[in-house]
Amino acid sequence: MFVEIYGRLSCPYCVRAKQLAEKMKTELSDFDFKFIDMIAEGLSKEDLEPRVGKPVATVPQIFVDNVHVGGCTDFQAFVKEKFGII
Repeated sequence: MFVEIYGRLSCPYCVRAKQLAEKMKTELSDFDFKFIDMIAEGLSKEDLEPRVGKPVATVPQIFVDNVHVGGCTDFQAFVKEKFGII
């Protein structure tokens, strides 16, 4: 499983999602992730709209194996349901 987290390091939800991904990496052997710092990469929320498929109002925006799962709360629910990791 590969997760991409598009976010900002100044955003507490983005940091929380990144921390959860870091925890998953230590607990799951077939897991990896990439945190894309939107500010450092010069990306805006509008830049994500084509990939997400709708207007993007918040960050982070998270993809699991190239499928959009949503933001931090959505990602937390997905991980809890699928792996029991909180």
